[in-house]
Amino acid sequence: MTDASYARELLAALPKSDLHCHLDGSLRLGTLIELAQDRGVHLPSYTEEGLRELVFKPQYRDLPDYLHGFMYTCGVLTDEEALERVSYELARDCIAEGTLYLEVRFAPQLHVRPNLSMDQVFIAIDKGLDRARAEHEATPDVKAGKVPPFRYGLIACAMRMFTKGFGPYFADILRVLPGFEAKEVYGIASLSLAQQVVDIRDRLGIPVVGFDLAGAEAGHPASDHKAAYRYAHQNFLKKTVHAGEAYGPESIFQAITKLNADRIGHGTRLFHAEEVNKHEDPGRYVKQLTEYIADRRIVLEVCVTSNMQTMPQLRRVEDHPLARMLQERLSVSVCTDNRLVSGTTCTDELAKITSAIPVSPSELRNMVLHGFKRSFFAGSYLEKRAYVRQVIDYYDQIAATHGIIRSGRQTVS
Repeated sequence: MTDASYARELLAALPKSDLHCHLDGSLRLGTLIELAQDRGVHLPSYTEEGLRELVFKPQYRDLPDYLHGFMYTCGVLTDEEALERVSYELARDCIAEGTLYLEVRFAPQLHVRPNLSMDQVFIAIDKGLDRARAEHEATPDVKAGKVPPFRYGLIACAMRMFTKGFGPYFADILRVLPGFEAKEVYGIASLSLAQQVVDIRDRLGIPVVGFDLAGAEAGHPASDHKAAYRYAHQNFLKKTVHAGEAYGPESIFQAITKLNADRIGHGTRLFHAEEVNKHEDPGRYVKQLTEYIADRRIVLEVCVTSNMQTMPQLRRVEDHPLARMLQERLSVSVCTDNRLVSGTTCTDELAKITSAIPVSPSELRNMVLHGFKRSFFAGSYLEKRAYVRQVIDYYDQIAATHGIIRSGRQTVS
């Protein structure tokens, strides 16, 4: 424990946000088993204990081992009923642990089937999230204004690369675009997604708030997807990019400069000057990039447990660059990445972080509130300001109740 650790009770009570949460990595384990049995999807075990031993483990060998479980979760998310159910349950689980703002991201093209259109994918996910929102809003404390309401947004993920094995949608793209270079096909697929996502937002009124780029980072540069991000930018769809998770600072630089990223997913390798190849002074390059990110208040969506599970060099929280990010005064928001695959919640992440590295009350407050302030909120700017103000007041009320003093470090037992 450090002199800046905080009681679990406090961390659970604080209002939290999760800006980086993958739907297909955040199912309830019991639900995965039920859906697999109902839909004839093979699992290596049909007990929660067995799946935790064989698939969803506390530690993984590497990123491919971590991603292995997605073949099962994506395998059951192939109809409206399943998508609505897991979305509803995710929102309920978030609310139960004090996460009152959620941006759930997913790759719609992975779920599309002949009997499941892109429209239906978004409608089902929105329906599940909205049902949980309405239930929370009907509780006495929310109706009385004592607790902030639950708010959410949807983020669509394009894929840096794919094969026929990714699903029928991608197989069709590869079939109808013979003779194109791979990177051209990937770019065409992401542009098509951006166009469909904007249309769904505007035509159906679904709170699609952002566009993301996920998948194998090394060898698949963000620049292949400039057209998609230009379209998103021109249509006021906010932008985040998985960058700095499996490749170094230059990947983060490209996400910011080529794709106009508003936020960065992970950013874990930001300080890896040894991975800089295209600059004569790697140390200066990293320093300037860090200063730019700080000055522009580009939020880093930090997922500590996920990073520790997939990066052999990060086996302790103390090894994670989060401490340096805080030292550099970067805007950081603590996220889960995948609640099932990483076996975590936002409360778990804050507890793990604050028990391992010094985090002052002011730093804790900033980490928590950055997620709300830099969210891709679905409502108007004035609505967002009012919501954030309510969250800040609620945070300060809880902090005061627990004796948290913002101006200095204080142990809370």
